[in-house]
Amino acid sequence: MKYGFTLAALVAASAAHADPLTIYAPDYFASEWGPGPAIKAAFEAECDCEIEYVTGDVLPRILLEGERTKADVVIGFNSDVTKKARETGLFAPHGLDLSPLTLPLEWTDDTFLPFNWSYTAFVYDNTKIKNPPASFHDLVNSTEDWSIAIQDPRTSISGLALVLWGKEVFGDDAEAEWAKLAPKVTTVTKGWSEAYGLFTDGEVDMVLSYTTSPAYHIIAEEDETKSAALFDEGHYFMVELAAKLKGTDQPELADAFMAFILSPTFQNIIPTANWSYPAALPRDQWPEAFSELNYPEKAIFLDENEADALRDKAIAEWRTAFSQ
Repeated sequence: MKYGFTLAALVAASAAHADPLTIYAPDYFASEWGPGPAIKAAFEAECDCEIEYVTGDVLPRILLEGERTKADVVIGFNSDVTKKARETGLFAPHGLDLSPLTLPLEWTDDTFLPFNWSYTAFVYDNTKIKNPPASFHDLVNSTEDWSIAIQDPRTSISGLALVLWGKEVFGDDAEAEWAKLAPKVTTVTKGWSEAYGLFTDGEVDMVLSYTTSPAYHIIAEEDETKSAALFDEGHYFMVELAAKLKGTDQPELADAFMAFILSPTFQNIIPTANWSYPAALPRDQWPEAFSELNYPEKAIFLDENEADALRDKAIAEWRTAFSQ
């Protein structure tokens, strides 16, 4: 079933609802610099309805509220936490045709729907670092006096991605390799924005971020001095997801929004509002700057069961190495 027909039918069915569609979202998503405001305006123009964002830590809130949740839709999950979300039994199948997806791997999940993605990477100033590491092993073994900011895997999805990425690359040697990296890491922040701010302020040479981060500087600031270091071992694939609540009292409107996620309208907002790759837009339709970014040849992806099985051990090894 194609997007246009689906959305038109669902919007017609849901137009009579006066209550807003309640979407739980991370703070960044609904902020004035995030994609939420443009997505809200575009969807409301098509459905003659209202979206209300409730922001904060989405999964902990859902786990706390359980069946009492007021959410109709959640957005901003990633595949490292969907196992815990799925096990609540609170989410309903989206029922959508996934053929419009343009991810670099096959996606068949009938509950959690991708809306954007990127690769975890270390971003650096290419005017200061002329020979960036070409592999994870190069990074940890380098004798260069680099200062690096990363995020805590206990509080940050990018930090968690880092330790899972490292665990996949280093295997049983992960703790020893983290111990080599630790002296170069001058700051471990709670979240991504704090770490990236240190980098843009020139306080660190390199920051854990995403391969798409340089696009912001190119498009918004006409600054081409930021690059992502590409690693031979591959890069950790990060996908952000949305899902519909089983207990929504506006199922038609929730379905309409889920269908809207795959629409060109929604997907064209993503690159320059969330600075990520759109999940359902062909590469030749990406903004030019995105097509010119360093693009990894290999994706490292853990499904929710693999990520769940590795999470605690990977974090424990990282903590031990960084506490020495």
